[in-house]
Amino acid sequence: MKFSHQLQFNAVPDWTEYYLPYSNLKKLVYTIERERIAGADRRPSWDIEHNPSERTALISDEQEGGEDNGRFVAALQTSLDKIVKFYIKKENELYGLADQLLIDMDDYRHKTNPDEIVSTQQQPLNRSHESLPRRESFVEGRDSDMPPTVISQNVHDSDPEQLHPEQPAWTDTNELKRRTVDLFVLLSELKSFVALNQTAFAKILKKYDKITQSNLKRFYIAQHVAPAYPFRIQTKQKLNDRIQQTERLYAALATDNDLDLAIGDLKTHLREHIVWERNMVWRDMIGQERKTQTVGLEPSKPLTAHTPCGTLTVTRDQILTAFFLAASVAIFAVLLQVDLFGDIAQNRCFAILVFASIMWAAEVMPLFVTAMLVPFLIIVLRVMRDADERLSAPAATKAVFAAMFSPVIMLLLGGFSIAGALSKYGIAKAMATFVLSKAGTQPNRVLIVNMFVATIASMWISNVAAPVLCFSLIQPILRTLPVDSTFGSCLILGIALASNLGGMASPISSPQNVIAIQNMDPPPSWGQWFFASIPLCIVGNLIIWLWLLWNYRPEKHTPQIHAIRASSDPITFTQVYVVFVTLTTIVLWCLAHTYEDIFGDMGVIAILPLIAFFGTGLLTKDDFNNFLWNVIMLAMGGIALGKAVESSGLLHTIAAHIEDAVGGLSVFQILFVFSCLVLVMATFISHTVAALIVLPIVAEVGARLEDPRPRLLVMGIAFMCSAAMGLPVSGFPNMNAISQENELGRPYLSTKDFLRNGVPSSVFTMICVTTLGYGLMTIMGY
Repeated sequence: MKFSHQLQFNAVPDWTEYYLPYSNLKKLVYTIERERIAGADRRPSWDIEHNPSERTALISDEQEGGEDNGRFVAALQTSLDKIVKFYIKKENELYGLADQLLIDMDDYRHKTNPDEIVSTQQQPLNRSHESLPRRESFVEGRDSDMPPTVISQNVHDSDPEQLHPEQPAWTDTNELKRRTVDLFVLLSELKSFVALNQTAFAKILKKYDKITQSNLKRFYIAQHVAPAYPFRIQTKQKLNDRIQQTERLYAALATDNDLDLAIGDLKTHLREHIVWERNMVWRDMIGQERKTQTVGLEPSKPLTAHTPCGTLTVTRDQILTAFFLAASVAIFAVLLQVDLFGDIAQNRCFAILVFASIMWAAEVMPLFVTAMLVPFLIIVLRVMRDADERLSAPAATKAVFAAMFSPVIMLLLGGFSIAGALSKYGIAKAMATFVLSKAGTQPNRVLIVNMFVATIASMWISNVAAPVLCFSLIQPILRTLPVDSTFGSCLILGIALASNLGGMASPISSPQNVIAIQNMDPPPSWGQWFFASIPLCIVGNLIIWLWLLWNYRPEKHTPQIHAIRASSDPITFTQVYVVFVTLTTIVLWCLAHTYEDIFGDMGVIAILPLIAFFGTGLLTKDDFNNFLWNVIMLAMGGIALGKAVESSGLLHTIAAHIEDAVGGLSVFQILFVFSCLVLVMATFISHTVAALIVLPIVAEVGARLEDPRPRLLVMGIAFMCSAAMGLPVSGFPNMNAISQENELGRPYLSTKDFLRNGVPSSVFTMICVTTLGYGLMTIMGY
């Protein structure tokens, strides 16, 4: 195995950026070799910028290749400084944890057996049966040459409050054992960090000397690497002492002071942790290779049939695909010939709607391919109308494509740019580790926490951009799950459904809410909206959470998720800039309707992060090419279908018939009937289009009642537009969810997952809206 792969495979995943950049340095070596052969001019800026005194010493030591040595040493010094700073920070952090662990252990033993701790402090330490070491040893045993940043505050025995806090952080022996094991693993990883980097320096210098015919390794190792703080003999010995003291502490806690048994247990924990980390690294490497080579896996076993023309090989999936394709084409052809609505445009639009729905539901073709077929059929069949006349093909083309690139698509691009910047510069990872470190390791808790995060995010940045951000937050979890775990699918689906619920949470969280407010006179205040929407979101999330737990049973397949530690990396100026642009965009989205005369639409505001990130070079054209363009094309096809349904008059015809049918019913009954109608409509077409067609009719029906209640009906139906989440095309959160793939190229979700979970969730939400929502809106006087 090449050392670059060995380094990547054995590195601690969370510390990857702090290892010696072996591959980059190797490229620099080859660059220097090419320049030597070609006789290219050297750039002295490397030498001047990076400690010219060191370069002078090197040139005096190595007369030939002085410029190349200085250039290479400059790169090495940058990496060495980064390694030293990181090691000092981690050492300070881990030694502080060790000191606190010993304090808590002394307190615990003093409370349970005051005499025992005195006797243990008086016993000598040995390798067979040793007692708990005194906590002072960790503080007093530090070398005097340790950097000041590493030395933590001493613990004074004279401070009784510090020695015996009223509410200690620990709870029992099991908690202390867990902390001891975690500390042992972290200290062992830090020891491995030092060893790997020391080997990396030796390897890259050996390669440099071999290629450039130099003798730099002897000089640089002796003058720079060996004296560096992490590689000093005293520093390594101190780290070994800490590891041994942790072993003795675990022996006192878990094995009745049997040190050999304790070491065996701790090494077992360490091996399990390393296996988990290497599995994560392996998946990352496979994912990178798959993206480069476009490698996929075909799980289906082929079936072979011998024919006169040769052997035909097909799979079960191919047979099912051919069947559904033939069925959808046959149904489409029949519907084109049947006159259901008395209007050719409406008949053909209905045929396209049914055909596209079957193709999407059966996944006959990739979803975005079917979406691209929709505008083709709309234009060729002349479905679009202007007043009572059907548009010609040229006019329909302009209308369809103008609708497809709508402000919503721009909003989607803006959300992708924000998500890309948050991910590229480690902000999403920091947010994820912080949230997940608070969520614990139980799958049910992690699921509900992420669902509420998605709902809250949808309240303020719309349920279009929120799931994009939330899916980036859960990547550390998805990468660490076993291959056969169902929790990945459960978690992604939970975020998608929660984001749909978030679409009803605030007046700005989805376009259908804005349309509802326009049809309410007087319009509701934000407080009135929250009074009805927040309880619905909370109850709906809890019901969907219980349904997902019952359906997927994630704890059966994944009893515990590996604990994720919160990131403690320092904040950079670039991260501050990315966060500033993101927050500014979110605030402008919140205030978009206030400044509608300036911006026009939230989609225009979405241009700002694109300019701010791509214009400054923080995101590149490669990042732009990596956007989820299949999701964008799927959304554009759905918008085109919604435009055709509206333009042809099909939905208006259906809604008008229902208006006549509900005459004489009570408000509750009308709310239930229209909720069922909208639930079906918004499942297959855009939530916004459904709101555009139905809400004016609902407002008119409510105003004609003996006891006029138009605002209750409009708000309730607006909630139901967001509750439609039964198919992958039922809203942008579902479209984002269906596109999520693991490192092997397999999608986490299929249409079956949405049918089994999205449809029941839609029904549960409809029941909540027509019961709890009806009661809350009645209390408000609607």
